[in-house]
Amino acid sequence: MAVTIAVLRETSPNERRVALTPEVAKKLKGRGASILVEQGAGTSAGFGDVQYRDAEIVSGAGATLERSDVLLKVQPPSLEEIRNLREGSIVVGYLQPHLDPERTRLLRERKITAFAMELLPRTTRAQAMDVLSSQAAVAGYKAVLIAAEASPKFFPMLTTAAGTIRPSKVLVVGAGVAGLQAIATARRLGAQVEGFDVRPETKEQIESLGAKFLDLGVSAAGSGGYARELTAEEREQQQRALAEHLKGIDVVVTTAAVPGRKAPRIITGAMVSGMKLGAVIVDIAAETGGNVEGTEAGKTVVTDNGVSLIGPVNLAASAPIHASEMYSRNLYNFLELSLKDGAITLDWDDELIAKTCLTHAGEIRHEPTRQLVESAQ
Repeated sequence: MAVTIAVLRETSPNERRVALTPEVAKKLKGRGASILVEQGAGTSAGFGDVQYRDAEIVSGAGATLERSDVLLKVQPPSLEEIRNLREGSIVVGYLQPHLDPERTRLLRERKITAFAMELLPRTTRAQAMDVLSSQAAVAGYKAVLIAAEASPKFFPMLTTAAGTIRPSKVLVVGAGVAGLQAIATARRLGAQVEGFDVRPETKEQIESLGAKFLDLGVSAAGSGGYARELTAEEREQQQRALAEHLKGIDVVVTTAAVPGRKAPRIITGAMVSGMKLGAVIVDIAAETGGNVEGTEAGKTVVTDNGVSLIGPVNLAASAPIHASEMYSRNLYNFLELSLKDGAITLDWDDELIAKTCLTHAGEIRHEPTRQLVESAQ
C-alpha cells in the first residue's frame, strides 16, 4: 500500500512558507506516494490549491492528519497536531527540540518517528537536504535589503552633477551561508563590503565574493564547520580591535549562530555607543539572543547615539515562494533516502537517517535532547 505524505497549513505567527510545493508533490507521486494537502496550505507561500494537481486537497488539519503516514512541516507541529497523528507515523521538519521538552516528550509517548532537519549532519552528501543552509541564504539576502532600506545613505558610489557620493561601508559578521549571501547581496548593491569571521578558512570565501576579509588577529577554527569558543584573552583582543573598526562602518549585518544554542554575543553596547550617528545594525540572530547587545527580536531600537538596532524574525518566511521551493526540495532529497516503490523503509545504518532522528519507537534518539527532557521532568 502506498505511503501517504501530508502537509498542513502552517499556523505559527508570520509563517508564510509551506513544506511541500506542487513541484515536489508531483515528484513524490512519481515515486509511488499518495499526497494529501490541507486546503489553503500553500496559499500564503504563493501556491494555490489548484496548483496541487498531483495531490488530494483535504478540508481541515484533523482530517489530513488522521490519514497521513508522513507529515511534512516547516515549524514544529503543535501538541494538538501530534495528538492527532497516528501512532507510529513520521514527522519531518524543523522541530527545535532544545526549545520545548514537552513536544519531544509527546512525540516519544505517541511513538512518532520524528526527524529534526536541523540535526542533519553537515556533510557533502547532505548538502542537498540542508534546510539550515537553504533558509539561511534567504535570511542573508533579506537582511541586507532591510539594512539598505533603513540606512540614511546610498549603498553604491554615485557620480552626480552635485558631486560624487561615496559608497556605504558594510561589515558582515559571520561567514556561514547567511553571511556569504549577505556579502554577495551588499556587493551587488554597490557597497564597500568587509566580512569578518573567526574561522580563518573563510577568508578565501569572503574574498571570492569581492569583499575584504577583516582580520582582527584572532583565529578560532573549530570542528564540524563551526567556530570553537574563544578564550577570555582572545575575546578581549577581538573586541578591542572590532570596537575601533566599527567607528567607521555605516551598516553591520550580524549572522553568527550555532543551531540549538544561544547566539554568541559579538558586539557589545560599548561598541555600539562608539559607532557613528545614523549607522544601522541588522542582527539576524535576534531570535536566539542576538549577536548585538541591545537587540530585541521583532523590533527596531534606536540607541542614544542614533544607531538603529534591527532584530528581524523569521526572515526566510519573508520570501516564501523561493524559500518554500528550496525547503521542499531539501525534504524531498531527505525522503528519497527511504522512499522506494511507494513505501518508506528506514535504513538505520545510514548516518543521515540515524543522526537526524529525534524520536523513534517510544525512544528519544538524540542524546542531548533526551537529557534535556529528563531534566525537565
